[in-house]
Amino acid sequence: MTDRRQRCDSIEGQKQAMQNALAGPIEPPKHVRLRDSDRPFWDAIIGARARDKWDAADLAHAANLARCQADIEDMQTRLEAEGHVIENARGTMVANPRHSILETLSRRAVYLSKLLHVHPEAKQGEAKDQGKALNAQRKAGQVSQDADDDLMPGLGTH
Repeated sequence: MTDRRQRCDSIEGQKQAMQNALAGPIEPPKHVRLRDSDRPFWDAIIGARARDKWDAADLAHAANLARCQADIEDMQTRLEAEGHVIENARGTMVANPRHSILETLSRRAVYLSKLLHVHPEAKQGEAKDQGKALNAQRKAGQVSQDADDDLMPGLGTH
């Protein structure tokens, strides 16, 4: 017998959504340490899936992803301050070694995002569907802009 997933548009699904909303933020497991710099990334990652879809193993991976993303920001800031090319001990100009660290961290972040199903395709669907949504948004934005122009003559882009 297969365990069927609860549909979000069913009564039970709606109850689960309400319970998730009222439960408050998800904290990392007790054995997982997050730094202050990791917290914004943790919150964003955890917010990418419904509360009841997280288990202990996923939360540990989410913490790794949060740390990785915080390290990427730190490494990028240091790289920008030092420059892309630096002088080595022999006085030769070389590529900053932080580039390879940043590349490794970026690959790790992509892998963990896919593992956790918090990457864009998992959250938003295939690229072709995202394109349709973007086109609809652009059309709605144009309609909105046209309406604003009609309401405030002289302020439009005409």
